[in-house]
Amino acid sequence: MGRNFCQIYGSVYLERDPKRQAGTQFTVYEESEDAFANLVVYKEDNKLFADEPGLWYLAPNRDFADFVIFVTPNRNLADFGVYFTKTRSFAGCKN
Repeated sequence: MGRNFCQIYGSVYLERDPKRQAGTQFTVYEESEDAFANLVVYKEDNKLFADEPGLWYLAPNRDFADFVIFVTPNRNLADFGVYFTKTRSFAGCKN
């Protein structure tokens, strides 16, 4: 894959409607444990603090997002796996 998912940060919109998948940049699978994830993500409350890989501000809609990512229920169809952590210092790429 030519795109580097380790550089995803800033405002991110998570698209869950399969009909709108065509306009997304990546396809991810939400892992239930961080051991299986390629990217550990911390959800920032303020867009200004989402300034490093793995720090995401979840945008309210596609128009305000730096990245639009499709969340698939099928791990085999994902470009990579993410795990949402409650600890900011754990965020980042595991590859």
